[in-house]
Amino acid sequence: MLAIIFSVFLTTLFLGFPVAICLALTACAGLLFHDVSMLVVVQRMFQGFNSFSLLAVPFFVLAGDLMNKCGITQRLIDFSYMLVGRIPGGLAHANIAASMFFGGISGSAVADTAAIGSIMVPGMVRNGYDPGFSAAVTAASSTMGPIIPPSILMVIMGVTTGMSIGGLFVAGIVPGLMLGISMMVYSYFVSIRNNYPKDPTPLTLRRVLKELYNAGPALLAPGIIMGGIMFGIFTPTEAAAVAVLYAFLLGLCYRTIKPRDLVEVVSSSVVTTAVLLLIIGTANAFAWLLASEQIPNQLAAMIQSLTTNKFAILLLLNVLLLFVGMFLEGGAAIIILSPTLLNVATQVGIEPLHFGMIMVLNMAIGLLTPPLGVCLFVVCGVTKLDLSYVIRSVLPFVWVEFGVLLLITYVPPLCLTLPRLLGYL
Repeated sequence: MLAIIFSVFLTTLFLGFPVAICLALTACAGLLFHDVSMLVVVQRMFQGFNSFSLLAVPFFVLAGDLMNKCGITQRLIDFSYMLVGRIPGGLAHANIAASMFFGGISGSAVADTAAIGSIMVPGMVRNGYDPGFSAAVTAASSTMGPIIPPSILMVIMGVTTGMSIGGLFVAGIVPGLMLGISMMVYSYFVSIRNNYPKDPTPLTLRRVLKELYNAGPALLAPGIIMGGIMFGIFTPTEAAAVAVLYAFLLGLCYRTIKPRDLVEVVSSSVVTTAVLLLIIGTANAFAWLLASEQIPNQLAAMIQSLTTNKFAILLLLNVLLLFVGMFLEGGAAIIILSPTLLNVATQVGIEPLHFGMIMVLNMAIGLLTPPLGVCLFVVCGVTKLDLSYVIRSVLPFVWVEFGVLLLITYVPPLCLTLPRLLGYL
């Protein structure tokens, strides 16, 4: 049965089937050898997305689409350029900073890549930046979207494992900032070496006040979301709904969105959400099949048979998750693997929130690693650059993110101090 399951999954995956279809076909193939109705697949799919907490996913997607339609993306980029533009390679730093702000609204790396890449990459190339470096900065910085709260992957992690979604959000603040700062440090040295330009405009009080006026309301969105969750004013799902309302009101105030635009925005959000929920549903059916075959227990036993040392298990978990992230969408991987791996982690004394951050960060890195590397394909679509060229350019950023992953893995206070101070631990 194990051979059948993985043969079908790997075959369909390498044939180029969408991940959701791979998972569904594998679940159906497994059930052919059980005396169980195929309706089980549909039932498990429905159970996978029949959750109040998962309502946060379409709301955050819609909030990100509304922000982009309202012209918020350009305002965030202008504000970011004002903050960090006078550093050598100012546009690269502004790209990273804008991704940090945008990630605090949408929670999606793909939305970040598409929204910011379509504006920043052409602008960077016009100013003398290497096209590959410009695309790499955009793709790499967008992976902060699943780390800086709110995060769609953290919502899925909380729903799947029962962890506090608010606790996961808070745990992601410091790792997200570390990712952004690390990328800026690397971009600084690249910019010095290649003599990339910086912002020639003087930083005056008038300019600061102007950019604050333009971008200030958008910058309040992450504060409203996280503040409401941390102070118990609303749940993560309710926070996502508030973010949608806030984005819509901003569009009306800026006069950049009209009621008829809502049809286009909602349609786009529905398509994105449908894809995500289909993956979540089929992953749940696939996870049920694995559980019925006791495969998660066998995996846990195999890991524990190799070593019971906490630090060695952390290394094994990272190697496994980095490999899985190359072939499987992050949400699906979390649903399939997180319950089993969390059990292994807690048995050797790893905090659940710590494990949650490690897994989400690994899945974020997977957005940059072929063959799946979703952000790579998105940025190639935006820039029309060759995939192999972008992969070579993005590899240094992958190493930077891997360094941050090791720090988060072996220095737990980096992600656990804030949750502990706020009462999540």
